[in-house]
Formats: sequence, C-alpha cells, structure tokens
Amino acid sequence: MTMHLHTCKTGFEKNLSRELQFHGERAQRSGPGWVLAEVEEGTAAEDGADPGFCFAMESVLDARLVEVGSANQTAEALCQAVWQGFEGQEVSTPWLLRLLADDEELSGRLRVVRSEFRKRMRRKMARLAGLAEESLAEKPDVWRGLYGRLISYGELLVGNVVRDWGQRRMKDEKGAPSRSFLKVEEAYGILGRAPTHGQSVVDLGAAPGGWSFSAAERGALVQSVDNGPLKGGAKGHPGIDHIREDGFRFRPQKNGVDWLFCDLIADPYLVLDDILLRWLDHGWCRSFVVNLKVGKMDPIVLLRHLLGTGERSLVGRCGQLYIRQLFHDREEITCMGELGRG
Repeated sequence: MTMHLHTCKTGFEKNLSRELQFHGERAQRSGPGWVLAEVEEGTAAEDGADPGFCFAMESVLDARLVEVGSANQTAEALCQAVWQGFEGQEVSTPWLLRLLADDEELSGRLRVVRSEFRKRMRRKMARLAGLAEESLAEKPDVWRGLYGRLISYGELLVGNVVRDWGQRRMKDEKGAPSRSFLKVEEAYGILGRAPTHGQSVVDLGAAPGGWSFSAAERGALVQSVDNGPLKGGAKGHPGIDHIREDGFRFRPQKNGVDWLFCDLIADPYLVLDDILLRWLDHGWCRSFVVNLKVGKMDPIVLLRHLLGTGERSLVGRCGQLYIRQLFHDREEITCMGELGRG
C-alpha cells in the first residue's frame, strides 16, 4: 500500500482531504496541518505526478507510520529511516532534514529525540550526518532526505521523498503598502518568474498598491486600476500609472499586456467569469496572478470548475497553470500561469 502524507495550513485539513479524493487518494488520518492518505493503485498520484494540488504545501511520497516508545527508541527509528532512504546510494551533496511535532508537548519530546538522533547519526553515519541541512530548498522541487513528524508519544510518521509545492513565508519590504505584497511575491516563486524591466502590468483592484509596488520595483510599467487611493511606496511611484476606474470595466490596449494582476475583494465567480476568463479568451494578457476570495463558499466546488473540463476550466486555456492556497492566503486561493500557446 502506498501512503502519502500531505501538509497544509492548520485548519484546512478537511479541504485538503476532500481535494485528495479527486486525485485518487483517500484520507485515512489527519492532525493539525497534515493528512495521511492511501493512494489508489494505477492513478497518477501513485508515482507522485503533479496533480495540481491547491491545499497541500508538502507531500511525503513514501510515508510510513512507525510505532515508537521512548525518546531513544524514537531516535533509533529516525536513524533507521535515514539508512532506509539512502541505502545503496553515494551521497555527496547536502540533504534535507525536517523534524516536526504536532503540539507543544510533543515538541518538548522532539527536542530530546533530536539531540539523541544527532548523536547516533554522528556515531553511526558521520559523513552522512555532516551533510544534513534543515533549510535547503528555495524553490518547488522534489527532494530526498528525512521527513519525520511525531504525532503522539507512540507514533512517528517518516518518509524520504518529499514534493514541495512552493508555498513560502515571504519577508516584508519597506515601502510595501499592505501585506498583500507578500502574496504576489510568493506567487513569483511558484511560477518561477516575475515581471521584469519594461514589461507591462495591469493590476485590477490595486489599492492600496501592494502588487503594483512589487512589479514597479522590478522595473515593470504598471497600470494600477482602482477608484481607491494608493499608499506607501506605491503612491507617486514613477513606474505606476494610477487609473481611477472600476476593475471589472477596465479594458487594456489592443495589444494586451504582459501581466494581469487581480486581488479584488469580490465574489470569486465574478472575478473568474468577468475578469480572468475574459482576459484569457481575448488574449489580453500573457501571464497572470489572480486571487479568488473563497470566504464561506465551497472551495472544492470552485476547484472542480477550475481544473475540470467545463466552460469555467482554466486547464485548456493555459500553457502553464498553478492553483495554490499560498502561505499568505487566508480564506482564498491564488491562480497563476500563462496563456496557452497556439
């Protein structure tokens, strides 16, 4: 039986469990910020293929549940997991070590376990121990190392192959007029690119200007569309043209723009139908970052529209598409991608 352990933002475990169902996975157990799922044989999920997860932040593709007892036994189980993950391989580059616990009480036990684990690693696998790093991945990737999560005093989840879906805590920047700045900065990392010098950007619902500021600081030429005022570093920025207009009514020049940004506080289906789908169908933008405020609506129904085959699907319209609940998203999801070629 193949098991995957998926992590998510705490409080969104039910959303993740439901999302997993239409990717061929059945949730078996869950805890704060994680879901352990059984993978159906013969599905794309079985070999870790990218199914476009939205709520997952990391996925342990070879998850195993290990029964443990004392701190020494738990440390030994972690050593065995390292050995199992690297057996028969020549390791010469840093590998990622991630050890977590479900609550504060278990964090105290984990500190003891971590200390004993490192002692045993240095004694038994000194060269391998010297290559362990607790912070390694800077971009979405599949990494090999050790993932360990203590979920009770007697249970440990471990794995050696982890898919990172790209969400990150971002650093604020002086001059950024709002925390929404962090969302678009995070989106760039998932997309693998950002607006560059001389590119054109339309930011719908821009005020107070966090996303516009982000693009303008990179040298892009930004049209910030909002009846509200810009603030902070966005106000009076030489790279920003503030257009006081309703974002739903704004239309670009006939050649379109390089980037569409939209972080409007509005019904997500209105933003999807009247902005994102319209802009894509008319070829008005080449790349996009669009935030959808889900609120009390069912996000899984929305995801089925976005990833399905119906008239609201983004899949057939986009050459590149990512839909994520970002680290800096709340009751919202972010769509990122580029217009399909041809």
